[in-house]
Amino acid sequence: QLQASGGGAVQAGGSLRLSCAASGRTFSSYGMGWFRQAPGKEREFVAAVSGSGFGTRYGNSVKGRFTISRDNAKNTVYLQMDGLRAEDTAVYYCAASTSALSRWPDEYDFWGQGTLVTVSS
Repeated sequence: QLQASGGGAVQAGGSLRLSCAASGRTFSSYGMGWFRQAPGKEREFVAAVSGSGFGTRYGNSVKGRFTISRDNAKNTVYLQMDGLRAEDTAVYYCAASTSALSRWPDEYDFWGQGTLVTVSS
């Protein structure tokens, strides 16, 4: 089970940190990813991190602004979002996959409930 939190409203240029807490004892066995979905748009890959935390991958639209990390001792994955823009407004979902660093939603087995991020310009 995945529980995402940390969403909210922020002005453009601001920062937010999302968290995703996982239950279970095999957290480090899963690659973790963040996706987002804006109204009327398809789900978009944001970032992924490998089970060890040493490998990361980012979508082109967030590269250089967002940072994904994980703390396996706390069963938690984070998404630090800096330099937020209005186009970052979306519901953000965390997900777990047995495939490391996948950018494809179909390769994720478990999904959190989503947390809303609203960026005003």
